[in-house]
Amino acid sequence: MTTTPTPATTPGEAAVRSTPTSDDPSDNAITVRGLVRRYGRGADAFEAVRGLDLDVRRGSVTALLGTNGAGKTSTLEVVEGLARATEGEVRVLGLDPVRDRAEVRRRTGVLLQSSGFSGDLTVVETARMWHSTLSAPRPVDEALGMLDLAGRADVKVRSLSGGERRRLDLACTLMGRPELVLLDEPTTGLDPESRREVWRLVRGLRAAGATVVITTHYLDEAEALADRLEIMHAGRIVRSGTAGEIAAGHPSTITFDRLERALPDLPGGQVDPSSYGEPRTVLHTVDLQVTLTALLDWARAEGIRLDALDARTASLESVFLAIADGASTTGAPAATDLPKGA
Repeated sequence: MTTTPTPATTPGEAAVRSTPTSDDPSDNAITVRGLVRRYGRGADAFEAVRGLDLDVRRGSVTALLGTNGAGKTSTLEVVEGLARATEGEVRVLGLDPVRDRAEVRRRTGVLLQSSGFSGDLTVVETARMWHSTLSAPRPVDEALGMLDLAGRADVKVRSLSGGERRRLDLACTLMGRPELVLLDEPTTGLDPESRREVWRLVRGLRAAGATVVITTHYLDEAEALADRLEIMHAGRIVRSGTAGEIAAGHPSTITFDRLERALPDLPGGQVDPSSYGEPRTVLHTVDLQVTLTALLDWARAEGIRLDALDARTASLESVFLAIADGASTTGAPAATDLPKGA
C-alpha cells in the first residue's frame, strides 16, 4: 500500500488517505478491497467497517492501530475467517478465509486477546493438547522454551500470572510454524523484560520469512516493530505508512507557561485556541525551527523568560491523539459513534 496525498492538504493531511497499488497480489499475505462489516438490518443497521482497503506484504510486520471502536476487531475477525464480510473482497495467503478456512487456518497463527484455556490443566498439558490439533507443529518443549515457560511446565494455568498466561497463549500461537501470524494485543499484561522478549520473537519471525500483523495500544511497540502502520478511525484507514511518513506534515508543538502578555505573530506558528486562559500556552507550527527561533528572539528582546519551555516535532503519538480527538480529515463519523468493541 502506498500513500497518496489529497490535492489540497492541511498540516498532517498528507498521509491521510491510502490507496493500495500492489501490482502483484501474490506479493501480499493479506489483500482487502472495499471491506464492509455491517451489524443488524434495516434502519438499525450499523457499519463498523466502511469500505476498507488494505495490503499486507509477505514477510513484513504491519501494525493495525486505532481509536476505541475504530473497527480493528471487526476487520480482523473477517481476515481470520471468523466472520463473513458484508461487502468487499478478502484474500489471505491467496485464499478466501471463510470458504478455504481449513487451509488458511493450517497456515496461520492467531493470538486472541484471551485464549480461554482450562485453568485445571498444567502448562505442558495445555501445550500438548494444542500440539495435537496441529499438522506439523514444533516440539512442545521448543515452543515453551521460546517463551521462557519451561520452568513453569508443571504449574496449572490458573496459578500463572497474567503475563505468564499471555506467554502461554503466544507459545501455542507459534507452535504450528505459521506463515502468517495475527497478534491481538500480544504484550498486554507483560512485564518490560517479557515485552522485549516478545519483540525479539516478532523480529525473528519476520527474519524467518513469516508475515506478522499486530494490533497494539502501545505506540512505541508499533514504531519499534512495524515496517508499516495502518491507523483506523470510524471504520476506515485514515493514516498509512511508516511512522515518519505518518508524522510528516503534521504540526510540531511548542509549549510554555502562560504569559501575562500577548504573543507577537510568529512565522509558521499559531496558538492553539483551546489553550487560551490555561496554565500552559500551546503553539502549533509547520516549521519548528523557524517558529521557535522567532519566539526565542522575541523573548530575548523583550526580556521575557519562557518557563517550562518544551518543543516537540510531530510524532506518531501526536498524530494518533489528533485522530482520537476527532481531527481526522476523512469526514468519517467520530469513533464514539461506533458500538463498543467494534
